[in-house]
Formats: sequence, structure tokens, C-alpha cells
Amino acid sequence: MLNDISRRRFMLTSSALIGLSLLDQKALAAANGGYFSLGVASGSPRPDQVILWTRLAPDPLNGGGMAPEPAKVRVRLARDPGLKDIVIDETVTATASEAHSVHFAARGLEPGREYWYQFSYGSDESPIGRTRTSDPKGEKTKIALAYCQHYEAGYYAAYRDMAEWQPDCVLHTGDYIYEGGIGTLGAQMRDVGGGERRLFETVRQHNGPEIVTLWDYRNRHALYRSDPDLQSAHAAAPWIVAFDDHEIDNNWAGNIPQDPEKQTQTEFLVRKLAALQAYYEHMPIEKPPVIAGLNASLQLYGAYRLGPAQVLMLDTRQFRSDQPCGDGRKAYCEDALAPDRTMLGKEQEKWLKRTLKQSDAAFNVLATQVWFTPYRYTEAPEEAVMNLDSWDGYPVARQAFSDLLADDVANPVFLTGDWHTAMASTVYQRPFDPASKRIGHELVGGSISSGCPWARDMEQVRAANPHVAHLNGRQRGYLRTTYTSDTCSAEFRVVEDAGRRNSAVVTDIELRTKDL
Repeated sequence: MLNDISRRRFMLTSSALIGLSLLDQKALAAANGGYFSLGVASGSPRPDQVILWTRLAPDPLNGGGMAPEPAKVRVRLARDPGLKDIVIDETVTATASEAHSVHFAARGLEPGREYWYQFSYGSDESPIGRTRTSDPKGEKTKIALAYCQHYEAGYYAAYRDMAEWQPDCVLHTGDYIYEGGIGTLGAQMRDVGGGERRLFETVRQHNGPEIVTLWDYRNRHALYRSDPDLQSAHAAAPWIVAFDDHEIDNNWAGNIPQDPEKQTQTEFLVRKLAALQAYYEHMPIEKPPVIAGLNASLQLYGAYRLGPAQVLMLDTRQFRSDQPCGDGRKAYCEDALAPDRTMLGKEQEKWLKRTLKQSDAAFNVLATQVWFTPYRYTEAPEEAVMNLDSWDGYPVARQAFSDLLADDVANPVFLTGDWHTAMASTVYQRPFDPASKRIGHELVGGSISSGCPWARDMEQVRAANPHVAHLNGRQRGYLRTTYTSDTCSAEFRVVEDAGRRNSAVVTDIELRTKDL
């Protein structure tokens, strides 16, 4: 049976929202910039289709503001930005059960070309978005990597710059929202070790305490989606997305919360169900959550072919074993070396192996939420201390993955998030052993806005990690990557001041994987 707290959460998660009159909706829409206050997006690009997204939300931070009745939304897609050469003109139904979001599969499209789209509801029209289908035969592709965009920690100048670049696709590897409560505005100096202090800033605030219900998660997504630079990046290119931990709860794993002493198993399952539903409602993804009782899952891993790059979006949260040794940065305990510990789960592992073996792409791009590259926080011969929430906490699973990549997989390139630190590394078949086979590379841009209190810790042990060629945890940013038949080039973009909305964004370093 549900306890009282779980019952209250479940009732809020089910959220039979009180509807507003049509007159009230129109007034709210006018006050908040229209029904399309959260912008538009596209995603999951295929050679012949993309998913087009929007959500009707005249009162975005208060549940959306729509009446409970279904709403008819018109969607148009054209070959030109002026929407003159129309390819699709249809009407779809948005329902209260999905927060009046729209996930329209635009099918029958041509591979490797741009399209523009717009939604309308009554007399209100959305912004016009640009999208692009994938092209398996293309000679070149531009892919941007983004992750970790804590709303309070900084503005989204990185997204403004990304939109101007107009990539063929954006990969978002997680922490699209943060679940925490309201921070204190202002800048403060924090002790980061060794007597050194660094500046951290809260530039704007969340819209409530820590989120646990469907209402909460919807309003938090709406807050993040209200940012104009994030909206611009969504409107500029299709996205391929997967969540990490903060979309639900810090460092969760499978059906296990970070803090089981503070929330029961039932409470976490209800919370997770709400979070997955809200994530789907705000992302241009193909399928809603699969719900069986209190158990919920969302299909996120998949393969996308963009010219010379095959992109495999992985899911390292829903199927993983719990972090070993109590989580955190520690030396290995016996549990960490157990042979049955998994990061991806059996079904995803089978899919990954089959897909990589069938790939004929020049580059196999592996988008994973947490670092694959090993990183030690102590100098040898002292016992290695590592981040056990990353692949470092799953050494047996990582070794099996490394052995798979070493068996004639062409040019693996990991594009990763989570750790708020820009990084470029060479990946060897055996961690910390440059005498073993060189199997690929990992590229990580800076986080969009989330700060990095552990940056100094990483800087202090650079010499113990010679496989890492570039490291920058001091600045925020994102990564631009470009692929041809023989080259993967990377441009690490950094925001000069994440505390200013109009900050300049510049190139920190450019490199090619074959030169590492």
C-alpha cells in the first residue's frame, strides 16, 4: 500500500488540473506571449522524417494554463523559410494527458535537406523552426554537443552561439533541467581546496522547491524552456536527446534513488514516472513512456546515420546497476569489480554490439551521459581514487565495451557530458595503459552553464592522466564537431562570462582526433 506521502505525490502526479475558461486562456496567452510561449523544436532526424514539437502553454509556469479539453493544432512544413513551398499541412490533437504537447512525425521527406515548420492554434502562430533530415550518403556533417544547463548557475549564451552555427544536429546528453530548489541570488567565493577560492554565481532562480510531482516537473521544464536562447537553439536544428540524472534526481540508477533514506522505493517510482512523463512532454522524441503500474521507462537509445558519422545515443541511467562502494569519488571496493555489474543493461548491450558490428560508417559516434575516459584523482603509486558515478565505477562493463571497440570498430568517438569539464582524450583498450591498443577518442565540451567545483582537483592530477590532451573546467561552453570521410575535427567554444546573457562566445581550442 502507498504511504501517506506516496499517496499525495501520486494524486499530484495524476494531476486532474482545474481548467480555465477559453476567455481566461486567451488573456493568459496574450500576457505570456501567446500559446507558444515555450517555442518549437524538432528531433530524432531520419532520412525521411523528423519529429516536430511544441506545447500549448498560455500560463507556462502554472501548469500550462490550458483547459482540459483537447485542442486542434495546425502544423505546416515547407521547403523554404517563408513557408511558401508547403510539403505538409495537417491538424493534430493536443490533449491534457500530455500537457497539450505536440509530437508530430513529419514523414515522406527527402534525405539530407532543410525544412522549415510552424504551428498555429486559432489566430496564434508559433515561431518558425528550421530542421534537417539525416543523410546516410552525405559527405560531411556538423554535430553540436550540449549538456548540464543549470538555470540558476548561468545564462545560455552558448545556445545563442550554437543557433548561429546552425548544426545539422544537436546531441544533448543530459541534465536538461535540475531538480533542486531555489538558490540565493548573487556571487560568492568558494574554497576549492589547497587554500584557493573561486567565484560561483547564482544569476536567476528556480520556480519552487525541489521537484517531485508531475506538476512540479512540468513547471520546471517550462521555466527552462522559457529561455529565449534555448528556444533559438531548438528552433535552429533537430536534437537527439537522452536524460542523465538531474532530470529526475541526482545520481539515481535504475529504480534506486540517490538517497533511499529520504524517499521510499514507492515514492521514487512515483517521482520517476512523473519525471519521465514531463520529459517526454517537453522533448522532440518519438515515443511516450511505457508504464506498467508504477514502473515506467522511456526509449532513448538509438542509432542515427548522418553522412560519415553513425551516432549511437546511449542510455546510461535507466538500466545501470547501483553505483558501487556508496558512490562518490573513492578507491574501488570489492563490489565495484563484480562481474555482473552493468551500465547499459543486457538488451542495450546486445543492441550496441549488433549495431556496431553492422556499421560501415567512417566514424562511430557514441553519445554517453558520463565519461568513458578513466580519470584518477590521486598520483601513483597511491591507490587510484575515481568518480564511481562514471564508467570508472563500472570497470568490468567498460572493459567489455572496450574489447568490443577494439575488434575492428571504425574510429569510435565518445561525445559525453555530466562532469562540467571540457576534455579531449585518447581511449586505450586497457585503462591507464598506453601500451594497449588505441581504440578511439573522447570529446567533451564545457557544460552550458553548470559550474565545476571540482575543477581544481582535476587540474592538480593532470600528470597522472597523460591520456587526457585537453582539460578546462573553469569555463562554460559547448562543443562543435565536424565529420568527413577521414577527419573528425572539434572546436571547443567557451563563454567568456556565463553571468551575462549577452556574453561573447569564443573558441578555446581546435583539434582533430587523428592528431591526438
